[in-house]
Amino acid sequence: MSSTNNALLVLVRVLLSFMFIMSGFGKLADPAGTAGMISGAGLPAADLLAYAAGLFELVAGLFILVGFQTKITAWTVALFCVFTGLVFHTGTVAIEGWPEGALGWINTLNQIMVMKNVTLAGGYIALAITGAGAYSIDARRGSAQAVAA
Repeated sequence: MSSTNNALLVLVRVLLSFMFIMSGFGKLADPAGTAGMISGAGLPAADLLAYAAGLFELVAGLFILVGFQTKITAWTVALFCVFTGLVFHTGTVAIEGWPEGALGWINTLNQIMVMKNVTLAGGYIALAITGAGAYSIDARRGSAQAVAA
């Protein structure tokens, strides 16, 4: 692979990791909103799952950023994106006492979130197929393993 393509894969990893690093950090710093969504979806142990989601997002984002276990991490994040999109962003939101216009906006936002999650899953699958590129921990580990053999 050319050095230009390897450099572009670094950019891909930065772009794909940014949201998960920021979101994971946010969930760990203030998990209440995430716990509310989790309990609203009917899942148990909302507080524990909020912290677990935050930790997963932060660690997975950092792994993608530095190119560590990239293929496994990218597949896992792709599944996470599809799961969270389907579980938390489908269906109609109805909040008692809210104006109809606000509910319409929230439901439109939910549709956008599903599309965002599915689109991100596609990006992560592409990264899982191509790998992290030469400028990554994965590539350095591969070189070290080849030298050791």
